[in-house]
Parts: sequence; C-alpha cells; structure tokens
Amino acid sequence: MAEQGATDGLTILGATVRHPVEHLETFPAPDGCTKVRFTCEEVTSMCPVTEQPDLSTVVITYEPGARCIESKSLKLYLWSFRDAAVFAEQMAVDIATEVTRAAAPTWVEVHVTQRARGGIETETFARLP
Repeated sequence: MAEQGATDGLTILGATVRHPVEHLETFPAPDGCTKVRFTCEEVTSMCPVTEQPDLSTVVITYEPGARCIESKSLKLYLWSFRDAAVFAEQMAVDIATEVTRAAAPTWVEVHVTQRARGGIETETFARLP
C-alpha cells in the first residue's frame, strides 16, 4: 500500500505532459529498497559535430537514499536529449548528475550504449559520487 504523502510534490505523474522536462521528480524510498534499475532502449540525441541523430540505450542503476526517481518524469527527462547536441560520454555524466541532484542516492551509475554509426558502437559509464 502506498505511504500517505508519497505523491506530495509530484507534478508530472497523473498530469497530461506532452513535452520534455529538464528535471526529475522523486518520492520517498520505501524501507528495504536497496537498488533501482531503469532501462530505456530508445534515447535520441544529436552528434554535436555533424548534427546527425544518435540512438542510445540508457541504463540507470542507483542505490536509493531517502528518495526514488519517479519513472514518468524520467521518461520525459530523457526525452529532453532529443534535440541536444551531446556526445554519449557527456549524456552519461549529465544523467548521473541529475539523478544525484534530484534523489541524492548513495551511488548512481549510468551506462549509455550508443548504436553503431560508421561501424563503431560506443559504450560509456558515469558513476557518482
């Protein structure tokens, strides 16, 4: 059963939002939750040099502190990279930084696998703190 007040401060969940967002929303972490993993297989961005589209898989794993990331806000946050000119390495760091800012986890690791272009697949990791 959901804890009373668990939805306090959530503005995206339950609302009609049809645009990317620049922040993640959180809710109180339940007792006993020791690890959370999100996988999104279709995160798009643009190459900062050629402006060609890049397609990546993003895996976010973290150990919650007092807060957990709300998944709808995560989906809309990842959508914000669609028009961003960013290398995969920077995307991993940006996502890890936002998870840290929003939820203050014990640790977070972000794994970005950028689909092959020119025959090269790029995998990058960012781990905070």
